[in-house]
Amino acid sequence: QGSELAGWAMGRWTYEGIDLNHNFADLNTALWDAEDNDLVPHEFPNHYIPIPEYYTLANATVAPETRAVIAWMQRFPFVLSANLHGGELVVTYPFDMTRTYWKAQELTPTPDDGVFRWLATVYATANLAMASGDRRRCHYDDFARLGNVINGANWHTVAGSMNDFSYLHTNCFEITVELSCDKFPHASELPHEWENNRESLLLFMEQVHRGIKGVVRDSDTEQGIPNAIISVDGINHDVRT
Repeated sequence: QGSELAGWAMGRWTYEGIDLNHNFADLNTALWDAEDNDLVPHEFPNHYIPIPEYYTLANATVAPETRAVIAWMQRFPFVLSANLHGGELVVTYPFDMTRTYWKAQELTPTPDDGVFRWLATVYATANLAMASGDRRRCHYDDFARLGNVINGANWHTVAGSMNDFSYLHTNCFEITVELSCDKFPHASELPHEWENNRESLLLFMEQVHRGIKGVVRDSDTEQGIPNAIISVDGINHDVRT
């Protein structure tokens, strides 16, 4: 239809009426409640948080697409990811849900905030549209003055986002890329959109090589140890081999 004939809500919901962008299990609330009661990490984990039982029931409002993505994430140990959206020019990073439940906007950083801000900035600074000197606002928010990156919850709160779920349920660090002001560019505009994002996508994927990596081995047998928990001083979020 093109942008002239499509509003922001066009294509947002599935045939069943489910917004996939808000359809993952809310693991944030359980973690924050446990933190408030000093249960983390000795009684409640700070990573690999289990999916609540209510979410797994057959009658739960969970789209088959969401269930399929979760199964995919559990099968493969992804560590870096991005999901692509349209309608703005900005890169957002977790948390996407405000810690103060009644607030529509609130800076809510993860324990790995420095890494997430780096990942978002890598994408934004290499994106031709975001980095352009002629950059204009898409709508109301002036993201250029923020470097075209923002904490998701500080923009607008989203419970059950894929970014938060990835971070809390798996080893994966995921961001959201709002890659164009136009949600529905015409076919003739797609090559230009590709050029705007090509280098950003490549640079983002290269970030998988940052940080510490290796194999945790048994000192006697030299065999790899699965599910070994790696903790870093000062970061209340572990990862597993």
